[in-house]
Amino acid sequence: MTIEHPKALIMPLPPKPGIYRMLDAKGEVLYVGKAHNLRKRVQSYFRASGLAARVMLLMQQAQNIEITVTHTETEALLLENNLIKTLHPRFNILLRDDKSYPWIYVSEGQEYPRIGFHRGAKREKGRYFGPYPSSYGVRETLNLLQKIFRVRQCQDSFFRNRSRPCLQYQIKRCSGPCVGLIEPERYAADVQQAVMFMEGKSQTLVRDSIKQMEQASDKQDYETAALLRDRIGMLKRIQEKQYITGQGGDADVMAIDATPEAACIVVTWIRGGQNLGSKTFFPRLGAESTPWEMLDAFLSQYYLSGRTIPARIYLSEAIVERKLLERAFSEQAGKKITLTVNPRGAPRRWIQMAKFNATDALRRHLAGKIDMQGRFEALRDALQLESTPERIECFDISHTMGEATTASCVVFDINGPVKSDYRRFNIEGIEPGDDYGAMTQALTRRYRKVKEGMGEPGISGTSDGRSGRRAPGQGSPGRGLTELSESRQGRLAPRLPDLILIDGGKGQLGVAEGVMQELQLADVKLVGVAKGRERKPGMEQLFLSATGRPTILPPTSAGLHLIQQIRDEAHRFAIAGHRARRGKARTSSPIERIPGIGGKRRQALLKNFGGLREVARAGVEDLARVPGISPQLAQKIYDVFHGEE
Repeated sequence: MTIEHPKALIMPLPPKPGIYRMLDAKGEVLYVGKAHNLRKRVQSYFRASGLAARVMLLMQQAQNIEITVTHTETEALLLENNLIKTLHPRFNILLRDDKSYPWIYVSEGQEYPRIGFHRGAKREKGRYFGPYPSSYGVRETLNLLQKIFRVRQCQDSFFRNRSRPCLQYQIKRCSGPCVGLIEPERYAADVQQAVMFMEGKSQTLVRDSIKQMEQASDKQDYETAALLRDRIGMLKRIQEKQYITGQGGDADVMAIDATPEAACIVVTWIRGGQNLGSKTFFPRLGAESTPWEMLDAFLSQYYLSGRTIPARIYLSEAIVERKLLERAFSEQAGKKITLTVNPRGAPRRWIQMAKFNATDALRRHLAGKIDMQGRFEALRDALQLESTPERIECFDISHTMGEATTASCVVFDINGPVKSDYRRFNIEGIEPGDDYGAMTQALTRRYRKVKEGMGEPGISGTSDGRSGRRAPGQGSPGRGLTELSESRQGRLAPRLPDLILIDGGKGQLGVAEGVMQELQLADVKLVGVAKGRERKPGMEQLFLSATGRPTILPPTSAGLHLIQQIRDEAHRFAIAGHRARRGKARTSSPIERIPGIGGKRRQALLKNFGGLREVARAGVEDLARVPGISPQLAQKIYDVFHGEE
């Protein structure tokens, strides 16, 4: 031990609650701890044996110990939490968390209320549901609500200036209140039903909808009855995917898996009896060596920071400080909070699922994914994003002098590229070389399909907060309503990214902003990636939506390296698609591209004229003499070979 005369240091310590700080030779805080009895707790560090490796390392560097006596152990817990977040001691477990969590907002005081995405201070009048573990969880829940209840989600400025229904009405995601296509009373009923759904009252909602369907059928209002029938079917399929259907209330489910190198904690959020999804944490390890010690330290940092605390918290590990944490959490929440280990029924299954996902996430984390996680966090800091993006999509356009224009969309999450989500778009109907038109078409096609495909009930998801991949044997989903993923035989359903990269400058970014505004996806962050003046790697200019001046990151930035990696992958994928399309076009016969010309008519033309060159030289009358070729089709063939089409 480097602390001289430990007995002289320990004996004056009072046997009272408080916190202690271990200092190094420079006076910097190495570790902050709490204690019910300061003398006994500090004395335990000077045992001759039985100390964990990290505790031994701590004591080798410690030169002094300072204490602060508190009135109660709860006060010591709060002070410890504040000091850890302020000082970031090297030997304390440290929760790395995003700045804020997203909510679903329902406006009040409007004839046609809106339901939308919200993050930050709750200044607007209305109701807030959540918080949700991630932004795409909110968006996918919103799309589910939009599909079932058709309540508007557009901004008020967009809503007030409409003279005709927007795209959402056309794809049956909105009832058209902006142009009066639905009565205020009926719209208010839809909003109320959406609120009941978010409150976990789906069974009541189904019973009410059945009654309304029967009443509409009796009145021979079959259109309304059919709409209610479809709504009931979707609600029932959603209920089948929830473990705790019919069990109201809020709860958190927390599981941990740890090795000497790292720890993973999975938190599953249950709100109003519905599974809102899970979030994975990799806290920085401290002197705590056992899973229960890590979970104990994590709990205080996670909840004692103004976060909403549910009435029930289910844990995978028994912790020594359970009673203390219950008292502290209850005082902060103003209600009784219980921490339960080894529960029965549905909570037990939730813990098993969270434990499985914690083990799986830790395995992948230790297998080399930590570098990608660091890049995502560096990008968050570099672009000053509110939270770490969990899914990034990037678009690029490739063509040769306007020929065979192809757009690419590549997808990355914190595990790297998600190649099953890659998409290519063959661009048609634009002027050759019109990159703006190509980008508009690609973005519209991509995210219109996302809007149409999202919210499909009965499609399950994962609970590790990642890309929607399911580990073998995982069983039922942990995300419930919030994430769409792939069924065992099905194809991966689309979902919205947290960040979209556009290969280009201000012009391409402006095009992207217009598309996202029309699709009512304006809350998705957009970044234009333009090459610098010398077009050298490391000199890229980043144009963020709603900002005018470019951002230039240093060449050593891990966030810039991530952008370059994703941009280069999009470029490679676009070029590969373009070259394949161009090669196919150059080796195919012009006849094959004429509508109405199939295999038999093509063979008849070649047989009658002896080859493609003679077909090109033939007149309209000669072409029309071939069996199966009408005068109109003969004119089309002539126009193709003579440059008139």
